[in-house]
Amino acid sequence: MMFLFVRPKDGWKVYSSAQDAEGRCICTVVAPEQNLCSRDAKEGQLRQLLEKVQNMSQSIEVLNLRTQRDFQYIMRMEGQFKGLRSKFRQAEADRKTQVNRNFQELKVKMETLQPLIPVLEQYKTDAQLISQFKQEIRNLSMVLTAIQEEIGAYDSEELQQRFLSLESRLRNCRSRLTCGKLMKITGPVTVKTSGTRFGAWMTDPQASPTNNRVWYMDSYTNNKIVKEYKSIADFVSGAESRTYNLPFKWAGTNHVVYNGSLYYNKVQSNIVVCYRFETGRVVTQRALENAGFHNVYPYTWGGFSDIDLMADELGLWAIYATNQNAGNIVISQLNPETLQILGTWNTEYSKRNAGESFMICGTLYITNSHLTGAKVYYSYSTKTSNYEYTDIPFHNQYFHMSMLDYNARDRALYGWNNGHQVLFNITLFHIIKTEDDS
Repeated sequence: MMFLFVRPKDGWKVYSSAQDAEGRCICTVVAPEQNLCSRDAKEGQLRQLLEKVQNMSQSIEVLNLRTQRDFQYIMRMEGQFKGLRSKFRQAEADRKTQVNRNFQELKVKMETLQPLIPVLEQYKTDAQLISQFKQEIRNLSMVLTAIQEEIGAYDSEELQQRFLSLESRLRNCRSRLTCGKLMKITGPVTVKTSGTRFGAWMTDPQASPTNNRVWYMDSYTNNKIVKEYKSIADFVSGAESRTYNLPFKWAGTNHVVYNGSLYYNKVQSNIVVCYRFETGRVVTQRALENAGFHNVYPYTWGGFSDIDLMADELGLWAIYATNQNAGNIVISQLNPETLQILGTWNTEYSKRNAGESFMICGTLYITNSHLTGAKVYYSYSTKTSNYEYTDIPFHNQYFHMSMLDYNARDRALYGWNNGHQVLFNITLFHIIKTEDDS
């Protein structure tokens, strides 16, 4: 009997065997290993692998979905990054522009604030002054209290008499300050800019304090229209109150209004005309004998300024030149009503070398030019018939002076400075005479 040897299958184990005398196998017992399940071990392993593959497939599917979602998100982010990069570049360029703009604005603000520095310094000084003022007010209060107690000792009639006495003394003091010697010219103050380069404007020194009318005469020739304004404020704003059409055109710019009348040089003649504003008519006219006219003896700027009419504390004057005085300036005082000459003084100053001139308290003051750098160079006193050379500068702000005239009421010089109407303040040196001196 022959027995075949059977090889155990994978997963099976030989538990026992029998052999003959020759050592041949006659019986073999095989059985599954104890840890092997009832089903085939490979099937179990395959199932486990399948499950793992399915799990991995699901995980890969989920990862794929996430990857696609993240890719789309990244694509969107890439677009946004590109937009941000462009915006950053634009912001960088705008930043430089903005910084430059802000710098310019700050620079302008600093330039605007710069003038405040001296103001702040002034405030420091003012604070000290205010402190001093407080102390002075306290002292003044004490003085006023003492005065009040003193006044209580007088009756009303006695106080009235004291007031009248003080008022009389004040008027007497002011009358002694009427005239003086020119010491200084300050300014100018620009009142208005109007008209041509040449002209005249003026107020009446004889008018009452409430009468502040202004007269305006543009150009130095070929015109006869006079404009009137009720006040300086109306003159500045251009609010005319009346216009006068003169019967004759004027020559030059050296006219004057005195006691309600206009005095001017008739064109192409040496005739002085007196025109009354109230009646609108010529009161009188008279020729200045031998006076040069029509640019024979003008001021340095020309403009038919041969005859200069002016007024001061002592009356009406005419300044001109004659051949008999070798072209030098002649001073004549005129009667305002008849224009007759009341007195004449011959100077040794050439009319053609004079820039402008004006009278103060009977003394003629002459400038040496009508241009920048001019000064009051010469003066002639009609009271003493003596002259002297002076050195009184004044600021020719607009470089060409074609009219300069003194107003005794305002104690100021009226000027026409290259199309600008200006005012100069003056300082006079007064000699007060006492009763013992008279």
